[in-house]
Amino acid sequence: MLVMKFGGTSVKDATQIHKVLEITRGRIKRKPVLVCSAHKGITDKLIQAGHKAAQTGVPDAGPILDQQRSVLKDAGCDPHMLDAYFREIEDLLRGISLVREASKRSIDYLSGFGERMSCRVIADYFTRHGLKSEAFDAFDLGYITDENFGSARPLPGYEVKMAEEFGRRVGKDVTAIITGFVGKTSNGELTTVGRNGSDFTATCFAAGLSAEECEIWTDTDGVMTADPSLIKDARSIPVMSFAEASELAYYGGRVLHPSTLLPAIKRNIPVRVLNTNRPEHPGTVITESGGDNGLPITSIAYKEGQAVITIESTMMLGQPGFLAKVFDVLGRDGVDIDMISTSEVSVSMTCPELPNLNVVVKHLEQFGRVSLVTDKTIVCVVGKNVREQKGLGAKVFTALRDSDVNVEMISQGANKINLSFLIDDAAIPRAIPALHKALFG
Repeated sequence: MLVMKFGGTSVKDATQIHKVLEITRGRIKRKPVLVCSAHKGITDKLIQAGHKAAQTGVPDAGPILDQQRSVLKDAGCDPHMLDAYFREIEDLLRGISLVREASKRSIDYLSGFGERMSCRVIADYFTRHGLKSEAFDAFDLGYITDENFGSARPLPGYEVKMAEEFGRRVGKDVTAIITGFVGKTSNGELTTVGRNGSDFTATCFAAGLSAEECEIWTDTDGVMTADPSLIKDARSIPVMSFAEASELAYYGGRVLHPSTLLPAIKRNIPVRVLNTNRPEHPGTVITESGGDNGLPITSIAYKEGQAVITIESTMMLGQPGFLAKVFDVLGRDGVDIDMISTSEVSVSMTCPELPNLNVVVKHLEQFGRVSLVTDKTIVCVVGKNVREQKGLGAKVFTALRDSDVNVEMISQGANKINLSFLIDDAAIPRAIPALHKALFG
């Protein structure tokens, strides 16, 4: 069995859906199972409509329904096949507008409609073009999650339930088209695993169904040596390890969702990243051991929109447990820390820019003087045995110096595969091209 995930760009219209059909038809002997996103832009429109309804009291489903009807028409579907979903979207937006509140629960319910509609369109198109298919909501196939709305995770043991439900509900001669990031709690409430979380859902299904491989279909030729929107001559990486891919995803790699690889790592299932518009390209295969690409560096990733919290206090001088108290406060406030730098009387920590950071600062002032700086970016250079590459640091920091980029914090990963540092958001257009040129030629 083969699990194939297609993102929003890959299924954005009838032309792209037909490409997906031909790709699927070419793999039919491998018993493909598809996990599909919403048509490009639909999920964004749903979320925007929900927040607008709460803020203004005006429910406006027009842009969503217009785009979805356009896809229906171009794909040759029955124009009324999604009417029940359209009515439900309108009813939900009306309810949000009346109470003037867009809770995480409501937004999850609303944003899930994009994928539920697109999978029906894709299954209908496939069936009418000779490949018998059926759309399924992931939660009907055992994808039961916790109640962490907006970033839910499947409950332990989901693999067994998934295999049972799939075997019971999906016919042997049917190609299943499954929603991506939509789940459901044990109480029947709809959840999502977070934006761009369909990759994660795909590897969950690969694990649950004991698939031979999981393919992630995007609009790039696999995982690249840098963000192709910044680096026009970025190269495709033929092979890489789970560890390298996980670092790139976590530090802002634009291809994979950060949680994608966890189920694949657990079951040692290869993940292949491919281009829907160039299916002949071999893309990138990600395995436990990876391989040798002939270069000391695999890729450069960056994660913008970061903040730096600094605490200066003589209380930490020779005091065991000081940082434990600090992290206890950060944990209660829901702050996820990335990089840390300490001295005898100060500690600096990076985290995403969150709406509650000013409150967090107030809570931390019990430990000393606290400062907050925003608009920062973590840049991560990833490769096998980065720590043992003599002269790598000189190349990196010389390139940044020559590009007038200031480095504020530096972190060398204990796992040997990454070198991370902090720069201004505004320096990204100078820093990444300079680094790519220095490291890849």
